[in-house]
Amino acid sequence: MDNGKILVAEQDGIHIVKFLGDVRLTLCPTLDQYIDTIFENNYFKNILIDLTETIGIDSSALGMLAKLSIRMKRHKGFVPTLISVDESITRILLSMGFDRIFLLIKYLDKKIEVMQELPVNASLELTLQKKSLEAHKTLMKMNNKNWQEFKFLVEILEKQHLMTLK
Repeated sequence: MDNGKILVAEQDGIHIVKFLGDVRLTLCPTLDQYIDTIFENNYFKNILIDLTETIGIDSSALGMLAKLSIRMKRHKGFVPTLISVDESITRILLSMGFDRIFLLIKYLDKKIEVMQELPVNASLELTLQKKSLEAHKTLMKMNNKNWQEFKFLVEILEKQHLMTLK
């Protein structure tokens, strides 16, 4: 399973977002739009991010998850839960400070049976550039290590974005 997918479900106000396969920048606009709909729902209680079947996740997707957590902390006063069973993905999450913005767990007692796939929005290059820039800026704000790691990439993305706008 190379191409990434996002499956979603909702049970009693708890939204479950499951990443399958290799989750990349191309899924970020779809994820961002879904997150907006979650926060518009008055019955929304919590979000669970399931990475148990994720084989890869790029920094743009990680930045979107960080944005989600920061938004949830502001909106609800607590952070969402993230499940990761892959040691290399968990190591990346910990190295980037995700343990400070998510409740990280290794398993879930209850399996979610009915999930639907989010249709991928065919995004223009400009939209993908914007989402990537936004995601990396969010990661940079999390801690000094991330700031150092992504500052040059953000500068390049900003220049590319300005060139595209011309």
